Amino acid sequence: MALIMSAAASMLIGLNAGLTRLAVPAPVDSVELGTRHGPIMVFGFMGSLIALERAQALRNPLAYLAPALMSLGALALAIGPSPRLGHILLIDGTLAFTVVVFLLWRRAPVTLVAVQVLAAVLAALAAAFLFNHEVPAVIGLLTAFLVITITAERAELAQLSMGPSATRVPVVVAAGMSLGAVGSLADSEIGARILGATLLLTCGWLLRDDISRRFIRLDGQRRFLGAALLMGTLWLAVAGCVWLARGTGDAAYDTGIHAVFLGFGMSMIMAHAPIIFPTVLSRPLPYRPVMWAPLGMLHVGMVARVVGDLLHLTPLHQTGGIMTVLSMLLFGATAAYSAARG
Repeated sequence: MALIMSAAASMLIGLNAGLTRLAVPAPVDSVELGTRHGPIMVFGFMGSLIALERAQALRNPLAYLAPALMSLGALALAIGPSPRLGHILLIDGTLAFTVVVFLLWRRAPVTLVAVQVLAAVLAALAAAFLFNHEVPAVIGLLTAFLVITITAERAELAQLSMGPSATRVPVVVAAGMSLGAVGSLADSEIGARILGATLLLTCGWLLRDDISRRFIRLDGQRRFLGAALLMGTLWLAVAGCVWLARGTGDAAYDTGIHAVFLGFGMSMIMAHAPIIFPTVLSRPLPYRPVMWAPLGMLHVGMVARVVGDLLHLTPLHQTGGIMTVLSMLLFGATAAYSAARG
C-alpha cells in the first residue's frame, strides 16, 4: 500500500506540474516544478505502477526496490534539495526494474517478456540521459518504453484471441520503437517519423486483433474495457499521424506526447484497473459504472487539448488540459471508492 501511495503522490505532484505548464492556476505555482512534469509522471506514476505489477509477478521482496526507487526519484525531483539525487534514484530504479523483468524472462523465456526487457533497458537509458539532458531529448525513449511495455502486456492478456500476431507483431513494434527512440537521440526529426510510423502500425494491429471492437458491443465491465482499449488505441494513431507528418514542432511535440502518455497510457491504466489493481492492492477493485466518468472526461479533454494545440487556440488547449487533470483525480477517487466498497 505504501508503494501505491507514493505512486499516487507522484501523480498529484505531476498533475500540479502539468497545470503550471498550462499556465493556469495550480496549488503550487512553480515554473521549475513544471519542467520536471514529464519524468515525475512517467517514472514516478506510470513507471512505478508497472514496476510494482512486475515485482508482484516475480514474488521476490527485493523486486519492490524498483518501484520504490522510481517513486522516490520522482519525489526527490519534485521536492528534494537537489535534482541530482532524483536523477540518481531514477537511474537506480530503472536499472532495478530491468533486473526484475530480466529475471521474469529467465523464469519464462518467451518473446513477450523479452520485449519487455528491451523496454526496461530503454527506460534506464532515458533515466541516464536525463541526468545531463532536457526532457525533449528523451521523449522517444520514454515513448518506446511505455508503448512496448503496454502492447506486450496486452498481447499477454489477449494471446488466445490475437492468435499468432500476439508474439510476432510485438517484436516488430519493439524494433521500430527502439530504432525511432535511439535515432531520435541523433536526429529528433528522423526519430519522430520512425516512431510515428511504428505507432500507426501498432494502432492498426491492435484495432484488428485486440478485443476492443468485440467487447464494446457487450455490456458492463466488458464494454468499459473495450471502450477504454479502443479509445486509447486511436490516440496512438493521432500521435503517429502528427509525428509522421510534422515531426517535433511545438504543437506536434505537445500533441504527440500527450496522445501517447495520456490518451493511450492513461486509458490503458483505466481499462486494466479492475483486472490488475486487485493483484497490486491485494484486495478487490470491482468495476462500477461510475468509472465511465473519468474515462469520458479524459478523452473529451484530450480532444479539446489536441484541437487547441493544432489550431493554436490557447484557451481550448488549457481547458482540455484541465479536464485531463480532473479526469485523473476522478479516476483515483473512483478507484479508491470501488476498492473500499469491495
